[in-house]
Amino acid sequence: MTENTNFTLPDSDGAEFKASEHLPLVLYFYPKDSTSGCTTEAREFTELAGEFRKLGYTVAGVSRDSQKSHQNFICRYGLGITLLSDPEEKVCRQFDVIHEKNMYGRKVQGVVRSTFVIGKDGKIVFEWRKVKAAGHAAQVLEAVKGA
Repeated sequence: MTENTNFTLPDSDGAEFKASEHLPLVLYFYPKDSTSGCTTEAREFTELAGEFRKLGYTVAGVSRDSQKSHQNFICRYGLGITLLSDPEEKVCRQFDVIHEKNMYGRKVQGVVRSTFVIGKDGKIVFEWRKVKAAGHAAQVLEAVKGA
């Protein structure tokens, strides 16, 4: 993985999200909108978004889904976090979260659920890979509270 944490991606409304303008940042990568684990994780980050904001952190989720898919996901579940669209996997590859996975007995390239906390200086402070969705947002919050 690169030490370069700077990137720009479109959010669900098509606006440019420049990571450097949202530091410190909790950046989480997830496989697919509206799937059970991804919905659990997004809802938990939404529930804790106010606490992250009080500590100065922006929370943003990244997947390969389209902006329209993100809009539907946000509306369907009342999500209160920023979702970024990376269909070309540019940022997913930058953070090395695309790996071979076993999907119903087939080998596929997919997003491995991962989270990075990026400090005000643009450096990665914490990193979690192969995350279990349930309870993860609270784990990240505890880490940033202790930082």
